[in-house]
Amino acid sequence: MPQDELVLNQYSLDPSTQPDRPCLLLRSTETGEPVEFTFEAIRPGLFRTTFSSKTHPKPPFPSARRPTSDLASFDVFDKYDTTICFRSSGVEARVDWKSEPIVSIGFAGEEPLHEDLKFRSYALDGPGVAHYTKYARGDLHCGLGEHASPMDLSNRHFTLTATDCFGYDVMRSDPMYKHIPLMIRATPKGVVATFSTSHARGYYSVGSEMDGMWGYFKVYRQDFGGLEEYTMIGRTLQEVVTLYAELVGYPQLVPRWAFGYLAGGMRYSMMDSPRASEALMEFAEKLTKYDIPCSGFQMSSGYTMSEEEPRSRNVFTWNKHRFPDPKGFCDEYHKRGIRLIANIKPYVLANHPKYDNLAKEGAFFTDPRTGKTGVARLWSAGGGTSGEGGHIDFTSKAGYDFWYNGVKELRRVGMDCMWNDNNEYLLPSDNWQLALEWSATSEGTILDTDLERKDTGLWGRALHTELMGKSSHDALLEIVPHERPFVLTRSATAGTMRYASSTWSGDNVTSWDGMRGANALSLNAGMSLMQCYGHDIGGFEGPQPSPELLLRWVQLGCHSPRFAINCYKTGNDSFAGDVIEPWMYPEIIPELRKAILRRYTMVPYLYSLMLQSTRTAIPPQRWTGWGYEHDPEIWSNQLLKDGETQYWLGDTLLIGGVYEPGVSEAKVYLPRKGSADPGFLNTNAPYQHLPAGTWHTIASPWKGSIPVIARIGCIVPVGKDHQVAAPGDKINEANLPADDVRGVEIFPTPGDMNDGRTWYSSTWLEDDGISPPPVKVAQFTFSYMASATEVSIRYQKDIRAFEPPWVKEGLTVILPVGDDRVVVSGYGDAIEAKG
Repeated sequence: MPQDELVLNQYSLDPSTQPDRPCLLLRSTETGEPVEFTFEAIRPGLFRTTFSSKTHPKPPFPSARRPTSDLASFDVFDKYDTTICFRSSGVEARVDWKSEPIVSIGFAGEEPLHEDLKFRSYALDGPGVAHYTKYARGDLHCGLGEHASPMDLSNRHFTLTATDCFGYDVMRSDPMYKHIPLMIRATPKGVVATFSTSHARGYYSVGSEMDGMWGYFKVYRQDFGGLEEYTMIGRTLQEVVTLYAELVGYPQLVPRWAFGYLAGGMRYSMMDSPRASEALMEFAEKLTKYDIPCSGFQMSSGYTMSEEEPRSRNVFTWNKHRFPDPKGFCDEYHKRGIRLIANIKPYVLANHPKYDNLAKEGAFFTDPRTGKTGVARLWSAGGGTSGEGGHIDFTSKAGYDFWYNGVKELRRVGMDCMWNDNNEYLLPSDNWQLALEWSATSEGTILDTDLERKDTGLWGRALHTELMGKSSHDALLEIVPHERPFVLTRSATAGTMRYASSTWSGDNVTSWDGMRGANALSLNAGMSLMQCYGHDIGGFEGPQPSPELLLRWVQLGCHSPRFAINCYKTGNDSFAGDVIEPWMYPEIIPELRKAILRRYTMVPYLYSLMLQSTRTAIPPQRWTGWGYEHDPEIWSNQLLKDGETQYWLGDTLLIGGVYEPGVSEAKVYLPRKGSADPGFLNTNAPYQHLPAGTWHTIASPWKGSIPVIARIGCIVPVGKDHQVAAPGDKINEANLPADDVRGVEIFPTPGDMNDGRTWYSSTWLEDDGISPPPVKVAQFTFSYMASATEVSIRYQKDIRAFEPPWVKEGLTVILPVGDDRVVVSGYGDAIEAKG
C-alpha cells in the first residue's frame, strides 16, 4: 500500500460533548472537510474509538455489532480544556488532544497497558488510515486470528486479508485464510486488546518497524476507509477474551458427532473407475473391518465436477457418473453412522449451467471498466488448473438466493454439514462494485446501502465470507429446524463465526515442523474465538507421512477440539491426489486405532469444554500460561510463549508432543498455581507424580503416547469408546448404541502426600448434542478428597433442564493406574469405582 500519511494536530471539542459523560467528539478541519475523532467508554473494560471523515467513512458493514453503553458505571474526572479521564472498576482511560488525540488506558496507579504514539497516533493515509501505539519489547503479543508464526507475534509484520495459501510454510507464509484484526498484549499485570471492525485489507506491524526518533511502536494500517476500533482491558487473558466475545459473539456449538473422527480425501470423490460412490463405500467397509469408528466424512468437491470437457467444479451440481444416486449414497453412509460434510465454493465458472443466467441477474461483482460482470480466473479441475468465472456477490439478491437455495437442496439430499471452502475472495481489483441490493440484518448490524460508495476496497472482500456463512447457516436451519446448523468454514472474519461453528488451518504440509507449528496456530485461533479448530492430520499437501510422523500426529490431534484426517497430496497425481488412511501402514494400525478409540472415550470431556466455550469464551485448547499468570516461568521462557510444544486441553490435561523422528521423550513445563500446588500425574507409564513449577522429561515411546499430564484435583468425564447416538437424535439410521455409560477419571494426590482435608471440585456440562440454541444443559459437579487409604466422593447433578440417558445407570469412578484406594461415596447416587 502506498504511504501518504497526514497527522492532524488541530482538534476542537465538539459542543455536543457533555461534561459529565464518558465520551467525547473532537473535530479537525485542517484538510478542508471535517475529520472526526470519537472516544467512548462502553462498559467497564471496553472502549470504542473512531477516526473518520466523508472520504474516510467508518466501516459500512462492521464485523462487530455496536454494543449498548453502560455510561453510569464511569466517573469523569480531571477534565480540562484538552484532557479528559474516565474511571470504572479500577480502569482509567485518558484522552489528551493538545495537538493530535492521544489515548492511554490502564489500571489506576499503574503504567498504561495501551498508549498511543505521540505526534503520530491517528493518521489519514491515502484512502485509508493508520493507528500508531507504543510497543513494549519482551511482552507477549498474540491473537490476529490465524497467521503463520509462533504464538508470540512480537517483532513481526502481518498482512490482514485472506488468501488460498495452498501448501503454506507454517512459520513464514503471509497471509493465511482468516481476517481478524484482534491484537492482544499480555503481561503478568494485565492484558489489553484492540480490535478493528473493518473488512478492508490491512496490515499489522507488531514491533517489526522501529525508528530512532519514534522508538518502538506497533502500527495498524488499513487500506480503505476510516477507523472503528474497540479496546478491551482486564487482568487476565480470560477477562479480555470474554469482553471480546461479548462484543463479536460467543463461539457457536457444533453437533456432538463432530467431535469424533472426521475422514476425508480429495481422491475419493475424483474417481471415475471405480466410481467415487463405490470407492467411498469401500472406505466405509474398511472402517468396519479394522473396527475404527468414524463420525463424518468430508466430501471434497469432486462430486461437483462436470462429466464433459472442460471438466470443472460446478457448485450445487452432481457428477451423475460418480454418484448415480446422490440421495441413495447419503442414505447408505447414514446407515453406517457417518455424516456427510459437503464442500461448496462461492464462485461459478463460465461453463457452469447457471452461469449465464446468474450473470444476467447480477449475481456477480461488476467491473467498472466494462460495466459488466467481473471475470476472474478460478480453480477449476486439478492442481494449478483454472478457468474464467465469477465470485458470488452476497450483497446481490440473485447471488444470495442462488446460494441459499443450493444449500437447502444439498441438505434435502442428505448432506449434514456445509463446508464453506475457497471463500477467501481473491478478487483482482479493489474497484469492483457490489450490488448492495440485500439489506441484511446480521445480528444487529445493518448493511448500510445508503452509502454512495460500492467499491470492494472499502466494503472489504471478507464481508462476503461472513454473508456466505450466514446464508449457509440460515438455509440449513430452515430445512432441519430441530438441528443446530453445522457450517465449517476455511476463511473467516470475526462476524463469520457467528454462523460457522468450526474451522481449520487449511492446506497444510506434511512435516514434523508443520505438526509442531500447528499448535501455535491453534492457540491464537482460540484466543480469537475460533475454538472448534484443528488441522488436517498428516498434512493436506506434501509427501505421505512416515508411519512414525502419522502416529505422532494422530496422538496429538486426538487431543484437540477438531480431529480430521483429510488431504489432497498432488505429488504423484495433481488431478486426483492421494489419501491418508488409518490402515495405510499395517505396523501401526493397533496404535492408531487405540488413539482414535481414546478420542471417542473423551468425547464427554471435549464436548463439555465446547459447551463452556459457548458460555464463557474459554478456549478448549489454550496456552500453558492461561490461568497461571502468576507463574514467572511462563513469561520468561520464549519456548512457552511461542506455544509450539505444549498446551492445555481444558483445565485437566496438559498435552506435550514429540516433534522429531526417532525421539522417545519430551520436555514439558508444568505451571504452578501457588506454594500449595499439589502438582500433576503422568497418565502414561510410569504413572508418576510430577511437581508443579518445574520442567520434566517425560518418556514418550512412539508406539506408546505423547505426554498427557493430568492436573491433580481435576477430572475427565468419559463415555464409550465408539460412536453413540446423541440423546437428541430423532433418527438413528445406523442403530447406534445409546450414550448410557459415563465414567469420571479422577487424579487424587498420591497416598503419601495427602492431608485428608482438601476437597477438589470440578464441573462438566451436557446437552442433547443436536438441538439448536438455546440449548438445555445439565450440570454435574464432582468433588473428591483423598487420604492414604481412601478417596471420598461428592457428586451433585442439576438435570432440571435436561437428563442424559446415563444418569439412571450412575457413574463409574476411575482411579489412576495402580491406585487401589477405596472410594467412599457420601451420597446415595450409584457410583462404581475401579482403578
